[in-house]
Amino acid sequence: SETAPNTRVWVAGRGDATHVTRLLIAFRDWWGRARPADEQMARGVERLIGDGGTTFLLGAIGEAPPAGVCQLRFRYGVWYDAPDCELEDLYVDASARGRGLGGRLVEFALEHAQERGAQRIQLDANAANAPAQSLYRRYGFTSFGDPPGGDDLLLRRRLDIGGTHAG
Repeated sequence: SETAPNTRVWVAGRGDATHVTRLLIAFRDWWGRARPADEQMARGVERLIGDGGTTFLLGAIGEAPPAGVCQLRFRYGVWYDAPDCELEDLYVDASARGRGLGGRLVEFALEHAQERGAQRIQLDANAANAPAQSLYRRYGFTSFGDPPGGDDLLLRRRLDIGGTHAG
């Protein structure tokens, strides 16, 4: 593993909600998005943290404040007769990049998903985000084809409810 020895990662609790929110807002800003608004993000984190279907991980270098976040979503997967895990978001602040924190978050996510009985963990990564793709491939994530052949694709459609579009 290329993980730096002084990284620490933990499951975020309710007392960590402000750190989770701050890092998810930074991720939103990194993407150049304006929505959801900061207050909406904070409400969303408060709603999800500790709901059983969502786990937020936080990571830090040494004793510094958290500089990385990872969101995991769990649901029952009929194809595996077991929990399925979606690694929905992973973000490391620019100040901590290149120091092994992203890798440690992925390792912890894999361990946590296995502890919860998940038989699969999946994610999506932007095709233009080469560092993210490299990180995930280093930990065994692949695009693959199941019979009858062809690569799996993640397809998405946003729903415009009430005239609002999340972007």
